[in-house]
Amino acid sequence: MRITKCQLVAASLCVMLLGLSIATLSTVTRYGLHFSIISNIAPESSSYRDIHHAAFYVGVFLSMTLILAALLSAVATVRESRCLTATAFFCFALAFCGMIPALCWRYMHSTEFLCCGKHSPLGDTAAVEHKMCHPGTEQTAGRDCLQEMHGFLKKHMGFVSTLLGITIGFTVYGMVLTSFNWFSIHFSDNLDRKGKYTLQGR
Repeated sequence: MRITKCQLVAASLCVMLLGLSIATLSTVTRYGLHFSIISNIAPESSSYRDIHHAAFYVGVFLSMTLILAALLSAVATVRESRCLTATAFFCFALAFCGMIPALCWRYMHSTEFLCCGKHSPLGDTAAVEHKMCHPGTEQTAGRDCLQEMHGFLKKHMGFVSTLLGITIGFTVYGMVLTSFNWFSIHFSDNLDRKGKYTLQGR
């Protein structure tokens, strides 16, 4: 039981750090220079803006849920509260249910955000490059700005996939530990009452 508590506290700390990382990543995705430029130049008929906003709000929701789950599980471990442990398990499960579709969408639409150099669907590439490039960037890098943007987005989405995978692992681990902790508290409470009797007067 003591080992489980230590593992749950350590897992809660890791989950809290992961929640803060997702919040930071969501903020960068929403307000970062690269994404702001793409949002400004994306045509009205494109679904990019909707996807961009949805990614931000989903990231904020997941980060808040993970931080809440971490706090609840840590407090529940210290106080040995069945109610708080059950609530922490629910938060872990809610975060897990939110991350699985996000990870599936990431792999099913892996090219949704990525530019492809001169074959970009954004239209006039000369105007796009002028907005995205600083003077001299194209010459020093040896490639155009759409390719630079492609490289940045590819790295960013790779980081998102890695962070989601790690967070899903810790979420499942948190669900297992909180469920085990709940059963331990439940049965220990029942065992403490076992064999105890109260004398009542006639």
